[in-house]
Amino acid sequence: FYTAEMNARADRRLTLETGLRHALERNEFLLHYQPQVDIVSGEILGAEALIRWQHPDWGLVSPVEFIPLAEETGLILPIGEWVLAEACTQARVWRDAGYADLRIAVNLSGRQLSQKNLVEIVAATLTRCGVARGMLELEITESLLMQDLERIAGTLEALVALGVTVSMDDFGTGYSSLSYLKRLPIDVLKIDQSFVRDISSDPDDAAIVQAIIAMAHSLGIKVIAEGVETMEQLAFLRLHRCDSMQGYYFSQPLPPEQFAELLRRKQRASG
Repeated sequence: FYTAEMNARADRRLTLETGLRHALERNEFLLHYQPQVDIVSGEILGAEALIRWQHPDWGLVSPVEFIPLAEETGLILPIGEWVLAEACTQARVWRDAGYADLRIAVNLSGRQLSQKNLVEIVAATLTRCGVARGMLELEITESLLMQDLERIAGTLEALVALGVTVSMDDFGTGYSSLSYLKRLPIDVLKIDQSFVRDISSDPDDAAIVQAIIAMAHSLGIKVIAEGVETMEQLAFLRLHRCDSMQGYYFSQPLPPEQFAELLRRKQRASG
């Protein structure tokens, strides 16, 4: 049955889609960077690049609202290319500022992973931006692996040959299969924050996180815990030898200039 709410949702969607189509040409997108930190030393190892849409009239539009729409309409392809280029350009800026070991992680959508020329796009971007081997990490989610696994494996192998690191995001929330880890060149597993949130109070979540860390390490894969917000969570992860973490306990996602200031503060503190 028709309701006024349905009409309002349809209007909102149409307005968003129209705005999204013009957002790139109007330079309304920006990236924030959330630090990825070594659990033991506290050293900043890298950053995840997270897109933000700063609309002139609506203000900051949540990615939760516009990313699914971008996927559905195919706009995620040009937006994804922009994110990749912008993140690589920023990586080069930080490398030139003396942070040569900093790795930038960029999320790959399902549509991007299905692109026949994805490897060529990444190779051209790395060359154009002057990004060294090992500086770019591409994140895929488990759900993407429900597609053609053989084709995806070939694509990821070609990306690794370019010097790109591959990580699996939201591990444990999809159709977890150990065969993925055996057949794909995965360097990093990211434990989803839904497991991390209650590790200090829920024995089941604690057992799952502990098992993921042990399994990954036995396969030579590093582990990042997402959504770390408390000292208790950090203590648990440190006890069970998780490699690194990201979350509000250390820092929220930051604009580039604030992230650079964080790097300088950490450098001064360690120096």
